[in-house]
Amino acid sequence: MTTVINVPPSLDEGTFEKVLEQVAAVPADAKILVDARHARWSSPYGLTALLTLAQTRTEKAAFSGPEADDTASYWQRAGFYKHAESLFELHGHVPRARTPGESDVLLEITPVSHSEDVHNVVARIQTKAQSLLANLNIESKATMGFAMTLSEACQNIIEHAGTGGWVAVQTYKYRQRLGRRVVVIAVCDAGQGFKRSLESSGGRPASDRWDDGMALQEAIMRGVSRYRDPGRGQGLAGIRRYVGRWDGKLSVRSGTAKLSIIPDWDEDVPLVENLPPFAGAQMQITIPEKLAR
Repeated sequence: MTTVINVPPSLDEGTFEKVLEQVAAVPADAKILVDARHARWSSPYGLTALLTLAQTRTEKAAFSGPEADDTASYWQRAGFYKHAESLFELHGHVPRARTPGESDVLLEITPVSHSEDVHNVVARIQTKAQSLLANLNIESKATMGFAMTLSEACQNIIEHAGTGGWVAVQTYKYRQRLGRRVVVIAVCDAGQGFKRSLESSGGRPASDRWDDGMALQEAIMRGVSRYRDPGRGQGLAGIRRYVGRWDGKLSVRSGTAKLSIIPDWDEDVPLVENLPPFAGAQMQITIPEKLAR
């Protein structure tokens, strides 16, 4: 028997929880069909999280993509189908692959498994970052910090996940909250997650309470790392500083919890717990257009 998992029409870090709620009720070795036929839009987080979901299944999941031509075409340009064909059993229409150079996303979905992958991602983004940030009214001196933020987010997969992951970067107009352009970085993996990573080297604090929410607080707010070397744990702190400097938002989900650093323009909750379980860690960084003074 195959369980159908319905993908919402608009897929982002919030609505992806509806997907996980459905998946949580199904054993990992059961057959599922991820039904995205009615999807009309997805953020980079939504697409990378779908690929991550496929990696968590013992039994290979089936997938039906968007029926709307413009949506399916975008998912193809963003690189989703390029990777989905090896992770899912694809059903229905698969849009024709475009020739290189036709993508209108800043950085299509890219696998990250080794340090060389991180270097390649950063090199590709550096050529576009200055013009991108200029479109957000952010001065060019922020380019290096943007590249370093992207690098640290990807490096987190290499050092802590224990498995490969995915990164994607896109710019679009964020109508839901801001009515301004934003650049969004999504980094997702299906690895061991923050709790197990900290446990692996005694990074767990001396406390009766120890769960995914506490692990996220230790890593992101207190800079605790699984590594005991001086200076470790500063990668996430650097991301947090950069995002805060440009009035951005940082959200990190791991296991059954999500921790967010929230700017004034967003109404999210700082810490959400008791979420449906999801392996690994999923990060979203949102940098908004700076208002002209």
